[in-house]
Amino acid sequence: MTPVAHPLLLASASPRRRELLEQIQLVFEVAPMDVDETPRPGESPEVLVERLAIAKAEAALERSAPGQWVLAADTVVAVGGEALGKPAAFADAAAMLQRLSGGEHRVVSGMALGRPGESMRARTVTTRVRMRPLTPSDIEHYWATGEPRGKAGAYAIQGRGAAFVEWIAGSYTNVVGLPLFELEQWLARIPDPPPRRA
Repeated sequence: MTPVAHPLLLASASPRRRELLEQIQLVFEVAPMDVDETPRPGESPEVLVERLAIAKAEAALERSAPGQWVLAADTVVAVGGEALGKPAAFADAAAMLQRLSGGEHRVVSGMALGRPGESMRARTVTTRVRMRPLTPSDIEHYWATGEPRGKAGAYAIQGRGAAFVEWIAGSYTNVVGLPLFELEQWLARIPDPPPRRA
C-alpha cells in the first residue's frame, strides 16, 4: 500500500516563502511558528538562522500529521558578523539601509526539514549582495512605499529594492527568503516527498 502523501507543512508566515513554494508547485499548508528570535551573545548569523529554523520546525512537528514533512526557514541580512533583523520603525530602516549603502553584505538563510520520528535536516545558504550608494532621499522615498517593513535588512530584492542592488553572487531565491535549488536537492533525496500540483 502506498503511503498517503501529506502536503508539506510550512512553518512560516512569510508571503515570499509561500510564493516560492507555489513557484515549484509544491502542495503545502501554512502553520507559522512563534519562537524567540533574539540572537544569543556572540552568535554568528549562520548559527542564528539555523538555530531558529530548527526551533520553528521542531515546534511545527507537534502539529504535523504522521509522515508529514515540515519545512522552516529564517533569513537575515548580515554585515560583518552582525545580523540585521526587520526594522521596527523608519529610524531602524534608515540605519540599516545606510549600513548597506555602497557596500557588500550577505543574506544568510537557515532551513530545516523534518518529519515525526526522523532526524532533522538543517543547513545554511549564503548569498553575497552589493548595494549601490543610497541617498537620504532614496531611503525616505523607499520607506514611504511600505516595502521595507517586515523585511530583513529593510529591503526586498523582489520588489522596488531591486533597483538598489548592483549585483549578487549566489542564490537569488535565498535573498527572497528560501533557497529553492538547495530545497529541491533535499526533496529529491527524501522518502515519500510532499506532493506537487499537476
